[in-house]
Amino acid sequence: MSDLIEGYLGKRVDGTKSRVPAALDRWQSITGLILGLFIIGHMLFTSSILLGKDAMYAETKFFEGSLFLDEPEPILVGFAATVIFVIFVIHAGLAMRKFPYRWREYKLLKTHSAHMGHTDTILWMVQAATGFGMFFLGSVHLWTMMSMPEKIGPYASSDRIYTDNMGLLYGLLIALVILHAMVGLYRLSVKWGITVRRNPRADRIRNKKIMWGAILFFSLMAYSALGTYWRIGKEHRQNYGERYLPQSTNPSNSSGGGE
Repeated sequence: MSDLIEGYLGKRVDGTKSRVPAALDRWQSITGLILGLFIIGHMLFTSSILLGKDAMYAETKFFEGSLFLDEPEPILVGFAATVIFVIFVIHAGLAMRKFPYRWREYKLLKTHSAHMGHTDTILWMVQAATGFGMFFLGSVHLWTMMSMPEKIGPYASSDRIYTDNMGLLYGLLIALVILHAMVGLYRLSVKWGITVRRNPRADRIRNKKIMWGAILFFSLMAYSALGTYWRIGKEHRQNYGERYLPQSTNPSNSSGGGE
């Protein structure tokens, strides 16, 4: 009966409101923070190709457990991708609670944003739009990492981008991910008062400048890395499927081997 009353009136029998929405909002922030920090690390790691094939190879082996295993295991990467995918789905489900599902809700949001000229409201709309796109494109990428973790490396990743025609998908995904993650981290800093203390207005402006700087920095880095993968894939297209071996192992790097 209490659930029925709360469902109709939005309050419990004793007149208090449920704490569930606040708890869900807290978990949305926690999962968002985890994903935001993961995206930063992921872009730094994948951009190691800018330092050369050997650097990207060494990093791949590191995440496959080369420090504590005699034989690196790609399944470790697949497991990590599965964990991130679960967090990704949970975060998406929690975020969808606030989407304007009805036309009337959307019109109210749009009118409010246009009338108030509130930048943070516009940023929320950017997050909603990019999050919607990420749910589809991001799922494709994560599924690839979960199902084929062994196909990560200087040649394997480049082949996927060029020969497997995944370059366009990654190009779109990079834009969505960077915008969503950086705007999300900025909004978390404002929402929870992180680095916004003595002068909230000035601190918010400073955080917003950091956000735009991060968007520019990671965009340049990620698209430069994507271009490098595309170039390597184009050069390697005649040897599609061949695995990269570091120069110290195979100076000519002309035969196949494990990545």
